Amino acid sequence: LVLQLFSLFCVFQLIPLVGIVSLAAVGALSFSAYSLFSKSDVIINKSGNPEPWETVDPTKPQKLLTIHQKWKPIEELENVRKLTK
Repeated sequence: LVLQLFSLFCVFQLIPLVGIVSLAAVGALSFSAYSLFSKSDVIINKSGNPEPWETVDPTKPQKLLTIHQKWKPIEELENVRKLTK
């Protein structure tokens, strides 16, 4: 097995391919971990908090990059929320 891996590195054309694929895999895994632990719309434990979007702070940006976000509460939705609770 070690000899086979060593013989693959002797093929110099594969080194950039392995590097790019490895970098893409690390990037995908790191973004998945970031989304899992920091996004409010990703639910891990559905029985503990079935509606996590109710506890989202609207003043905190939820996107990865937000430019000039202004939040104003919608009066009709606030009235409906008060009536349903």
